[in-house]
Amino acid sequence: MVELGGDVVALTQVLCDIPSVSGDEKVIADAVEAALRPLAHLEVLRDGDAVVARTRLGRGTRVILAGHLDTVPIADNLPTVLSGSGDDEVLRGRGTVDMKGGVAVMLTLAAQLTEPRYDITYVFYDHEEVAAKLNGLGRLVRNHPDWLVGDFAVLGEPSDATVEAGCQGTMRVKITVPGVAAHAARPWRGVNAIHGAGAVLDRLRAYEPRQPIVEGLQYREALNAVRIEGGVAGNVIPDECVLYVNHRFAPDRDVAEAEQFLREYFAGFELEVTDAAAGARPGLDNPAAKELLALVGRTPAPKLGWTDLARFSGLGVPGVNFGPGDPLQAHTAEEHCPTPAIREALRVLTDWLS
Repeated sequence: MVELGGDVVALTQVLCDIPSVSGDEKVIADAVEAALRPLAHLEVLRDGDAVVARTRLGRGTRVILAGHLDTVPIADNLPTVLSGSGDDEVLRGRGTVDMKGGVAVMLTLAAQLTEPRYDITYVFYDHEEVAAKLNGLGRLVRNHPDWLVGDFAVLGEPSDATVEAGCQGTMRVKITVPGVAAHAARPWRGVNAIHGAGAVLDRLRAYEPRQPIVEGLQYREALNAVRIEGGVAGNVIPDECVLYVNHRFAPDRDVAEAEQFLREYFAGFELEVTDAAAGARPGLDNPAAKELLALVGRTPAPKLGWTDLARFSGLGVPGVNFGPGDPLQAHTAEEHCPTPAIREALRVLTDWLS
């Protein structure tokens, strides 16, 4: 049972202790739905293991608060452990940072804010930590875009008490370098594809990251080889070498522009795009964003990475990342979150939405 209306840290602990590794979210989705259904001020909807709850107060602005219910696999770090006290109190365990603290904050808001200043849509979704094709928010975009209509979105990903605006786009490509097979004792009769891949690596080493300023925030792009394959035997000159390259690009470029850059940068080599997702512009000129920034009281930062904000951006909804916890703790065996960070996130969002 997930009970709302109590302490947000206790709620975080309950949510973390419900097993919810990606693909196994039904129990926690059932619990979230059961906790929200009795709230008369909310309409509750469900698609698979994604739960959506929304107010219908006729406000002029609608804000979306979203967070995923799943975690990466447990690393002998559940059940959670609460230790310390006061400002030094810490909650340890899988999901405390990514992102049950943020989910607990949103569920608490859903229960407490019966008359918010904006209409609010709360989105709790599945399969965020696995392949993009399985992502529950992506499924909602495809099946129920009307459930995600809004003017501004806040994704509760951990941001260490700072507003991280927008996000980078991401692209993965496969670069194939051909060769000619031959016996390793007679290499002059062939062409070594692995040696030929050195020219691709030279370009990667020479890459100078583009650092554009987008709506006042400086992003830093990245281009890296993440895997290499080649060779069939210890006595054969390889006739093919394949490099897998990851490119993170600023949100002032779309997917087509990012692909054009890569094709020009690796001109002369066979390049295939295997995966791509657009980024999201910061959207800090949105009135709701300005009010949130004023309450946070810290200089916003660009999100150097891809998040599901890009899915909202694709629907025309700008947004930011804001949630409790240090993102560097996410997915680690030592994952932990100071409990004052969870309470502070709740305070800021309550003040913003009340």
